[in-house]
Amino acid sequence: MSSLGGFDSHTPTVLVIDDELRSREALSRVLDGEFQVLLADSAEQARELLERHPVAVILCDQRMPGVQGIEFLKEARERWPEAVRIVLSGYTDSEDIIAGVNQAGIYQYLLKPWLPDHLLTTVRNAMDSRALHNHLQRLDVELRAATPVLRRRNQQVLDKVRNAFDFARIVREPGSPLDAVCELAARVARFDLSVLLLGESGTGKELLARAIHYASPRADKAFIMENCAALPDSLLESELFGHKRGAFTGAHQDHIGLIQRAHGGTLFLDEIGDTSPAFQVKLLRVLQEGELRPVGASTPVRVDVRVIAATHRDLEADVQEGRFRSDLYYRLAGVSLGLPPLRERSGDLIPIASKLLADASQELDLPGLHFADDALGNLLHYPWPGNIRELRNEIYRAAALSEGAEVSARTFSLKVLQGQAPRARSSSCAPGIPAGTLQEQLDAIEATLLREALLRHHWNKTHAARELGLSRVGLRQKLRRFGLEETP
Repeated sequence: MSSLGGFDSHTPTVLVIDDELRSREALSRVLDGEFQVLLADSAEQARELLERHPVAVILCDQRMPGVQGIEFLKEARERWPEAVRIVLSGYTDSEDIIAGVNQAGIYQYLLKPWLPDHLLTTVRNAMDSRALHNHLQRLDVELRAATPVLRRRNQQVLDKVRNAFDFARIVREPGSPLDAVCELAARVARFDLSVLLLGESGTGKELLARAIHYASPRADKAFIMENCAALPDSLLESELFGHKRGAFTGAHQDHIGLIQRAHGGTLFLDEIGDTSPAFQVKLLRVLQEGELRPVGASTPVRVDVRVIAATHRDLEADVQEGRFRSDLYYRLAGVSLGLPPLRERSGDLIPIASKLLADASQELDLPGLHFADDALGNLLHYPWPGNIRELRNEIYRAAALSEGAEVSARTFSLKVLQGQAPRARSSSCAPGIPAGTLQEQLDAIEATLLREALLRHHWNKTHAARELGLSRVGLRQKLRRFGLEETP
């Protein structure tokens, strides 16, 4: 039975079930202007209508002859689950209400006498709820269907990142001292052990840490890093642990710390040796208990992170001298890996320099950059106390100063041209001159001037001799005296 002569497929339908004629008519008058309305006086008639028509909302009276409202709505939940179910009752029986919620899955329980506006609002909200439910179901179906595709895409991205940070991408020559380090790191990466990286600044500790992360089971989660020497204790604690709004002056909103962001992944703490004992205590607690308390928070937060720490300091000596906590040291040093400085892996310098020049060529938009013959010799004769970081700065500087695609020695800084790193000198020595007797200092000056002249002229002895006011024979004698006869 319907209050409308025909049905509009675009207008939602409400089924009203009530054994009292007046009640059905009253409900129909309120709903008729906005919805298509079907009327039934019994559960049996309601079943027939539900079999023939798509129904969005069922309004059912609780107390009816034969089958009670809750019993029918339990049936409707199983047979027509897409319909939102609402109970109408003139009784406030708590058991009926509980049964309706738990068994029939009713959307709302309306008491008689109902108000028209309240009834309309309830049905409208039920319609919105149904639409949202259907939308979520469609999204779930689409997501399930797309899951294999998404997984493949995610795997492709992960494979690309893994390849970019693979141990094989750490530039070195075959037989490099770094081979053994990378081999051990690759074996350790598979296990959830903490790793401590030891080495001078600029030796590539961050690069090795990333390689360990992307070779580990945590590769699909975050890799988060923080330089512990870059912040004072108060800011470092807030940055790593997070803070709650109002925890301190300037804390205008909640801040999720880096440790929480690394949950499930890897946390890389660079320069861990420069932290204070007070901070070390707080970090140790996180590592031991697997939970942290943001600044100003009353409850702890569970975290699961793998920690890779790095330092240029001798932590064992710091432990013995009381500058670093022994319990934290042993917690961090599950496996310790030492990275050799660049001066101890001279065979790696040329491939590293070539890779850096290629990077500079791309980043500075200077296509076709390449080293002149004299340039590589100078790079090999410098000890690189700042390691790869210093080498990178020197190459990028030289690339920027080059007039063409060829990067020559002339573009290098004076310290590289001289082949010696800056060092502490006695106050009696002039800048750039090593300590010693007067004759030793004069010899050093003369050797430096000879070398610089030769470098400026690409080791052309005729041109260098002319600049210095020497004959070729005189120049050759001096070169022999100072051991500069061979091209660097």
